[in-house]
Amino acid sequence: MTQTPAGGLTAAEVAERVRRGRVNDVPARSSRPVREIVRANVLTLFNGIMGTLFAIILVVGPIQDALFGFVVVANTLIGIVQELRAKRTLDSLAVVGEARPTVRRDGEPRAVPTSEIVLDDLIELGPGDKVVVDGRVVEADGLEIDESLLTGENDPVLKRPGDQVLSGSFVAAGGGAYQATRVGREAYAARLAEEATRFTLVNSELRNGIQRILRICLAVMVPAGVGLVVSQLVVFNRTDTFGAIRRAVAGIVVMVPEGLVLLTSVAFAIGVIRLGRRLCLVQELPAIEGLARVDVVCLDKTGTLTEGGMDVAELRPLGDTAPRLAGEVLGALGAADPRPNASLRAVIDAYPPPEGWRAADTLPFSSARKYAGAALTAPDGRESVWLLGAPDVLLPSAHPQLVDIERLNAAGLRVLLLAGSARPLDAAPDDVTPAALVILEQRLRPDAGDTLRYFAEQGVAAKVISGDNAVSVGAVAARLDLPGAGPGEAVDARDLTPEDLERATVFGRVTPRQKRELVGGLRAGGHTVAMTGDGVNDVLALKDADIGVSMGSGSAAARAVAQIVLLNNSFATLPSVVAEGRRVIGNIERVATLFLTKTVYSVVLAVVVIATAVPYPFLPRHLTLLSTLTIGVPAFFLALAPNTARAHAGFVPRVLRLSVPFGVIAGAATIGVYLLARAHYGAGAATREAETSAATLTLFLIALWVLGIIARPLTGWRIVLIAAMAAAFALVLLVPGLQHFFALRLAGLLLPWAAVAAAVAACALIELSYRHPWPTRRRPPRRAGSRPTRRYGRTRRRTPGSS
Repeated sequence: MTQTPAGGLTAAEVAERVRRGRVNDVPARSSRPVREIVRANVLTLFNGIMGTLFAIILVVGPIQDALFGFVVVANTLIGIVQELRAKRTLDSLAVVGEARPTVRRDGEPRAVPTSEIVLDDLIELGPGDKVVVDGRVVEADGLEIDESLLTGENDPVLKRPGDQVLSGSFVAAGGGAYQATRVGREAYAARLAEEATRFTLVNSELRNGIQRILRICLAVMVPAGVGLVVSQLVVFNRTDTFGAIRRAVAGIVVMVPEGLVLLTSVAFAIGVIRLGRRLCLVQELPAIEGLARVDVVCLDKTGTLTEGGMDVAELRPLGDTAPRLAGEVLGALGAADPRPNASLRAVIDAYPPPEGWRAADTLPFSSARKYAGAALTAPDGRESVWLLGAPDVLLPSAHPQLVDIERLNAAGLRVLLLAGSARPLDAAPDDVTPAALVILEQRLRPDAGDTLRYFAEQGVAAKVISGDNAVSVGAVAARLDLPGAGPGEAVDARDLTPEDLERATVFGRVTPRQKRELVGGLRAGGHTVAMTGDGVNDVLALKDADIGVSMGSGSAAARAVAQIVLLNNSFATLPSVVAEGRRVIGNIERVATLFLTKTVYSVVLAVVVIATAVPYPFLPRHLTLLSTLTIGVPAFFLALAPNTARAHAGFVPRVLRLSVPFGVIAGAATIGVYLLARAHYGAGAATREAETSAATLTLFLIALWVLGIIARPLTGWRIVLIAAMAAAFALVLLVPGLQHFFALRLAGLLLPWAAVAAAVAACALIELSYRHPWPTRRRPPRRAGSRPTRRYGRTRRRTPGSS
């Protein structure tokens, strides 16, 4: 393989490789393709059941009894349309947030989409850049590559010209360039990268809970459905075979929670669309749900609480260092770093490169080292080694200069120490001479204080985890009124103990490895943890947190591992994400209770019908009407309503705790009224409509009460919604044409009022059950598959997925 010239490929060479197909043709997808969306919404088990029953009714019954089929078709179309809208939103945001590596072509650096990289391209690297294709290093300036996302090893690997780099790793420090040797699907991490950025509808507690509910429904449907078909054929004894089939189909149809999956998908999709309007890219759909369950949010200070930029407030020479010399050295250090961080950029802005100074060797800044350096040659030819970094790292703990520095840190200022070193750059900084203090002012984000107050009001603990000096970080947090950020409360991570995890709020001097361990320790303690950050030092913690949130202006590596990317770089967007997650989870729990209540009372009806050998009380049209007015239409509005309650684990038990007693009471009252009506009216073919009407009235009133419970608190629009459903049912009972269409006509006064009385009694029992729900056993938080490892010299739990 020939080496690409330092100026990169020419336009002709790029075009020739494109013609040969030697291009990085693995597009990063943020959503499912249209074909998968259609298949996922159409080819479902319950759609198959409902479609079969629909076809049967088209053969044996009037069109009124086939209305449920049209409802299923409408539900499927709604699900497809909403998910396609979400796909368009995600795809457009993914383009905005896509990493654009810098390649050299025709001697000029240019940013190109990842998909346009070709074989042998010369790709530049800097701190935080993601290695997008496999390659071989051709230039290295203190280049350190973190391969932890591939190998699980935390320590960055120093790379020299000729060394291999793999896609999926990222630059921890330094810079350089590498030649692409494998592109497209040949690259090491191509498939992993594609999967990591794919929009998904699975792997969430909510969706897993929905699937569990559906399995429960299917388990009871099969035996109840078979028994119902047999019983109806026996009851009608060939006198009305088509009527028997229609009533058996009605009993099966009502057991199917046909709209539950639809509303879950629609709620998630609309959440994605709403967040997309706020320039929030959701790279994994369950992240919306996960952030709603978070009870601890870990914040990186720089770029999250403070803006990325800083300003030099003062240069304070130390000892006999001349201010001019200190300024020239700072300018030379800034000029020697091709990819400066935020602190060094502030220094560069204040001190331009001096004339005559040259850098013979450089040591790029590293989050683990906390300092950078260079071997400089002055205009007079004198050589010297200079370091710029954290004073408490470069100086011994008892050094007198640290006293003044602590006072500056306590004022919320960031302090860097410029020091001369008598040792080579690659030696430990244990023999330095302080030359000057560089005092930087940090710019607070104007929306950070309001966001922190929001989390405090919502019961979410905020913990600031930063690599900066603990006192300085604490002062910044105190300016934002963060609880636990007072004087003396910040914790230096070099003296961290496991007990500090729960007690402390502000952590300083945290290394990237410690950030990861802090997140892991909180998760092992039963917390659901979100981590926000934008730098290379945040990547490991972002990866291991339950939810990783990156700023759009952050490093490519941070954006790649985060589930949520704030493209507008606004920390204030997080409350919107939390609100969307809470809306989705809380509202799906509401509608799941409605749907499962229907399944429970349908099973009760089927069991009693089989045991008593009577005709099933309803035709499909009756249950379609009831489901539409008490579940379908209301659930659609409830699923999209605001909901601010924090989500908790135990979705399925909570739904069952309400829906089972609700359904049993509703089913018992309905079948009781139906059997009473059969005894009252004579149980003949001519009285079947009156018997069904009495049972329908009873079930509607009870289901409406259940709807009222689920919709609480009853705000104005919810009262209007319930009243509209009641009015629609009253219209069916009063308008002759609708009476005929739905085969509903109340006969006499005694039974209708008996039905109302039975419904009132059932509603009272349901209300009692709601106010005094079944007790549930509480279990301590536990993470399956965990095993003990060591942290801070103590035993901790290691969570699955951590490297």
